[in-house]
Amino acid sequence: MPNVLIPIANGTEEMEAIITIDVLRRAQWTVVVAGVDDGLITAARGVRLMPDKSWSEINTQDFDILMIPGGGPGVERFLKFEPLLKTIRNFHRDGKWVGAICAAPLTLQAAGILTDKKVTCHPGVAARLTSTPRLNRPTVVDGRILTSQGAGTTFEFALTIIQLVEGPGKARAIADSIVLGENSWSLKH
Repeated sequence: MPNVLIPIANGTEEMEAIITIDVLRRAQWTVVVAGVDDGLITAARGVRLMPDKSWSEINTQDFDILMIPGGGPGVERFLKFEPLLKTIRNFHRDGKWVGAICAAPLTLQAAGILTDKKVTCHPGVAARLTSTPRLNRPTVVDGRILTSQGAGTTFEFALTIIQLVEGPGKARAIADSIVLGENSWSLKH
């Protein structure tokens, strides 16, 4: 099973972090939530989250997939956190999966991996996405880069990475187990 790294910071969008963590753990994947800020994280809407580890306690080379939640203030913190930007570049160079949702595609841009890529992001940050045009689709896959629009597309974001790595049967089984209707998410890509 894949080892997934999910960074969180003060201001991370709780739904994007928690839904992604939950859905991937339902797939029996190993998910490590790493705090780029020390201790408890206060998410965008005031929910307090406890990371599994601090960023300084992990070896990013131990992971197969990087999934980055959005949330404006959290993403602003990510943009200033060079260890995450370096990890994005290394994952991309090594052909590992990198996912970013909401405002988090801005971190992919800051890391320099979006040139000539098809991506999406939250409409509210689209003007800041200058390295490539934003597609107005809930979820976009280009090579080993997965992007999604925001909190409302988080189930699709998480299920899409499961589909890409383990196939549509596993993704559909997870969607069915949480009673996610056909109209909420469909197999594609």
